[in-house]
Amino acid sequence: MDDLTARVRAFAEERDWQQFHTPKNLAMALAGEVGELIAEFQWLTPEQAATVMDDREAGARVRAEIGDVMIYLTRLADVLGIDLEEAALTKLAEVAVRYPADDVRGSAAKR
Repeated sequence: MDDLTARVRAFAEERDWQQFHTPKNLAMALAGEVGELIAEFQWLTPEQAATVMDDREAGARVRAEIGDVMIYLTRLADVLGIDLEEAALTKLAEVAVRYPADDVRGSAAKR
């Protein structure tokens, strides 16, 4: 993650874009890119969605949108001083307590 963060930061700095990379702007850009990712699945059946990567063109679009999401998420975390890996691992540990595997196996119910 450190290499990706540094490369995304350098990309922005080389273009003097850090002035536009406020948390608000980055969060909005991230939401837009997530919307574009969602659009790739919008009218697919569950079966088509599960095999989207088997279609060369659709798979390439999904991969590109996931790349955009990752770039904006990485940049947002960097601007806010958040360690993405630490944040994800902390959240995973919290969710594990709330949803013990033996209690929730096979259920999608929220707690």
